[in-house]
Amino acid sequence: MKVVVIGGSGLIGSKLVARLRHGGHDVVAASPSSGVNTVSGDGLPEAMEEAEVVVDVANSPSFDDAVAWDFFTASGRNIFAAETAARVSHHIALSVVGTDRLLDSGYFRAKLLQEDLVRKSGIPYTILRSTQFFEFMGGIAGSNTEGQVVRMPLALIQPVAADDVAETLAQISVRAPVNDMVELAGPEPFRFTDIVSRVLAANHDERLVIADPDARYFGVPIEERTLIPGENPRIAPTSLEAWLSRTQFRAA
Repeated sequence: MKVVVIGGSGLIGSKLVARLRHGGHDVVAASPSSGVNTVSGDGLPEAMEEAEVVVDVANSPSFDDAVAWDFFTASGRNIFAAETAARVSHHIALSVVGTDRLLDSGYFRAKLLQEDLVRKSGIPYTILRSTQFFEFMGGIAGSNTEGQVVRMPLALIQPVAADDVAETLAQISVRAPVNDMVELAGPEPFRFTDIVSRVLAANHDERLVIADPDARYFGVPIEERTLIPGENPRIAPTSLEAWLSRTQFRAA
């Protein structure tokens, strides 16, 4: 089976490409570095030739409202035109748990637009909404750092290992489209303060992590369960302890 992975050179994309190739599939790792640009459309028709499945894990180059909106609009238009011409039978998109509850952010409004474009494309689809990755905890800490203090929201987060996200996408790739959204989360929820403290400590980072009711998540106010999946999500196997034990992590 031929699978095109849009964003195939990134964190999730590279892991997914490796898994699919190990499974014997013909995989195109599509990214600007391989001559495929979803914003301009360059290289897309050639990449899509004889493809059965397309997995889109590409992300906007910026969290800026206008940049993200323009990226997902242009990419969606070009990807779906190329998929329609190639008669692709399954489009898979990676999104974020809580996207529809984070609409104070222009970036998440753009992610919701991306999901809407998928649903309206006419191509059979599966949207995988994942919780944030363990690998992003350093970036989250960095975004809320003032001096040597990290101010975290009081909310819960249920992060997942990037390897488990890639494995789930690989499994979805060889199954029939569900024409719906599926959620994926890590094995257990944490308070932001707890998990960020543990990850920083594992990296010998001495910043002080405190709970702050006014702290935001990348500039967005969140409630306790904004980032927690709904009923019956897929639960990934990798625990925080297992991830820490095998990861050379560097906090931002």
